[in-house]
Amino acid sequence: MRSSRDKLLHIFKSLLESYGEQGWWPVDWRYHQEQGTDPREEIVIGAVLTQNTSWKNVERALENLKVARCLSFEAVLGLEEEELQKLIKPSGYYRQKAKRLKEVAKHLNPVEKVRTIEREELLRIKGIGRETADAILLYAGDRAFFVIDAYTKRIVERVFGFSGDYESLRRWFEENLPRDLWVYKEFHALLDEHAKRFCRKRPLCEGCPINQVCTQPLR
Repeated sequence: MRSSRDKLLHIFKSLLESYGEQGWWPVDWRYHQEQGTDPREEIVIGAVLTQNTSWKNVERALENLKVARCLSFEAVLGLEEEELQKLIKPSGYYRQKAKRLKEVAKHLNPVEKVRTIEREELLRIKGIGRETADAILLYAGDRAFFVIDAYTKRIVERVFGFSGDYESLRRWFEENLPRDLWVYKEFHALLDEHAKRFCRKRPLCEGCPINQVCTQPLR
């Protein structure tokens, strides 16, 4: 019988072979080079915008910010709130998110703070929950915090046959994976990709690359 560690690593390797490297978090390197801005700020802004919406909607909001040359903390802080709302409207909950972006930009400017800020301090910023905080720490801060989202919870429940709250699942992943930033980043992205392709709300088990190790496959 495989240990949790062995099974997790097997799943990671299987998903990596099936989907390839995901390269998350995606940023527009050329834009930041041309504008002299820091791509880590795009990661933070995207992490806030992706709350309660799809990444496609976030991409539209980020594109609006790029066209307006406002994809940075300084620009977010300098915009009138109504103007910021218009730019990020495609991401949904735009009034709420505009306030959150200003708060986050204020607390994390300069962005180098993402490398040293304590997780609990980040969680005290209004509108920053555990998932958003860990995404910021992992992808913008290069710090080993595994991100748990709804897709991850769904896959764990089906494949391993148990559920848990955010912190217990985060600790479980971190205890059973090598403490490697690349593994953390890729595994989180691969789980999301797998949930979109196969492990949907109504699962498509036929052809699933990890069907053989799942506790709830549809035969």
